[in-house]
Amino acid sequence: MIQMKNVMMKYDNGVIAMKDLNLTVEPGEFVYVIGPSGAGKSTFIKLLYHELTPTEGSIKINNFDFSTMKPKEVPFMRRQIGIVFQDFKLLPRLTVYENVAYAMQVIETPEKDIRPRVLEVLKMVGLEQKLRRFPSELSGGEQQRVSIARAIVNKPQVVIADEPTGNLDPETAEGIMDILDRVNKTGTTVIMATHNQQMVDEHTHRVLEIAGGRVIRDEKEGSYGREA
Repeated sequence: MIQMKNVMMKYDNGVIAMKDLNLTVEPGEFVYVIGPSGAGKSTFIKLLYHELTPTEGSIKINNFDFSTMKPKEVPFMRRQIGIVFQDFKLLPRLTVYENVAYAMQVIETPEKDIRPRVLEVLKMVGLEQKLRRFPSELSGGEQQRVSIARAIVNKPQVVIADEPTGNLDPETAEGIMDILDRVNKTGTTVIMATHNQQMVDEHTHRVLEIAGGRVIRDEKEGSYGREA
């Protein structure tokens, strides 16, 4: 479970990017985070995986309380989170297989367990035939699917997707959304920041709308625009 209480984020330049944030996300939920550029979506996402530390308030993910967590505990907390970035962040000199396997190697997964799991997730995202390709040999949609495979290979409890369809054409974006829906149906919590109105309206889930650093709408089975 994710719990945020009275969270405020004030940057060193005095800008308040997030304020009065109170939120609970239950295990297995799919939550869209929407809002205009500059609304605070990126700050919200970075707070969730502890890239930013809130100025005030508390954040908890499962048994980890960010306000009391020691630095040495952060890597263990992040093992429960998979992150999908808009710009993929793949390692260019590693193959598709190696990019995904690397996520397991860094947490010291036994070598005998790595190959079957990597092949399993590459099949799930439809890339089992391209495991020896390098990122430069893939389309944008294929690179994003590698990014998703890397995010889920360690079976995280939460997947955070930051504009995962932002640079993709509609057909490719639909394929990415289908994968995230399937990930969610396995019981994984998915939190997805997006500007894609059509995607939000067609794949209905909980909607959090952020504006001016505040959550101004929290709607179960919501749409991108406000209901009349």
